[in-house]
Amino acid sequence: MNLRCIATLFLVTSLPYPTDVHSLASAVDHRYNHLQTLKADFTEIYRGAGMERTESGTLWLKKPGKMRWQYRSPREKLFVSDGQFAWFYVPGEPQVRRTPVRQLDDLRSPLAFLLGKTKLEKELSGLSPAPDIAPRTAGNVVLRGVPRAMGDQVNLVLIEITPASWIDRIILEGADGSTTEFRFQGQTEDGKINDQSFRFAVPPGVEVIDGNFAP
Repeated sequence: MNLRCIATLFLVTSLPYPTDVHSLASAVDHRYNHLQTLKADFTEIYRGAGMERTESGTLWLKKPGKMRWQYRSPREKLFVSDGQFAWFYVPGEPQVRRTPVRQLDDLRSPLAFLLGKTKLEKELSGLSPAPDIAPRTAGNVVLRGVPRAMGDQVNLVLIEITPASWIDRIILEGADGSTTEFRFQGQTEDGKINDQSFRFAVPPGVEVIDGNFAP
């Protein structure tokens, strides 16, 4: 799944809500592929190895390929990408992780398709309805598909779509049996976001470690 697809409101409110998979996917593509920036609050829920972990914060995305995941609860941490390098840092720790974006192997990465120039049906093979999965919000539709990338890590992706063609929730089912769920609230399109927000300044005394990092 490419880092990560999607959005100007194209009069969805005045059009019938599409019910077939192709129309749903096309509506989502249209919404997000026209966006320049996106801001949303997020909740990330990891379930696996007999444990459950819930974290939350704010996500900023900006074309081309810029991301900032600012975690605030239960502890502060930062995942930020300027399109060339991705950084992962926990304030107060003596090290920061740095990875070239082209080598990034992180479950947050595919979500960059939310500001990409791609298509949902291209990213997920076998895209189909998931009637056995209850939507988080009544009126939403859940689709499932198999990611064409990150296949060694992710077996299945579930996407919950609102009647206005926003992606409300993404669930990634890992090859190890774990699930990572991202919920989005208060999505704001095309607000002004300074490029400086996507640059990481290494704090004094913090060591830079090159290499991949766990989600």
